[in-house]
Amino acid sequence: MGQRRRAREHALQMLFQIDLTGASPQEVFREFWHDQEAGEEMRRFAESLVLGVHAGRGELDRWIVGSAEHWRVERMAVVDRNVLRMAVHEMLHDPAPPPAVIIDEAIEVAKKFGSEESGAFINGILDAIRKRVEQGETGTTESRSDA
Repeated sequence: MGQRRRAREHALQMLFQIDLTGASPQEVFREFWHDQEAGEEMRRFAESLVLGVHAGRGELDRWIVGSAEHWRVERMAVVDRNVLRMAVHEMLHDPAPPPAVIIDEAIEVAKKFGSEESGAFINGILDAIRKRVEQGETGTTESRSDA
């Protein structure tokens, strides 16, 4: 498994903890890295994902809701919503990996940590977001559904 994939997995675990406990990223970083073996580059990438998702959650959630028919972010599984947030953050703010790579990585992380349906769910939403980004949308559209 590549270093960036492992960093994404670490970031997901930290975001999961933040989502459930309301702890600050800095609190979670201190506790999480205490028991993990990870190089500096992996830590930096994982923490940048966590901080980016944490700071931009409102924007990321608008993108997700705009592409997730009949779903509210709060009703999504914690793993799924945080995998989506990480992937959308990368699509919008990290031009290095192509969107297809980001989507593939998100699907693999979701399959490992989510439910049996997580991979297909994540794929459908991220592909819709990818198309919107490629068409030049800004993500400020309102929710398609209140489900």
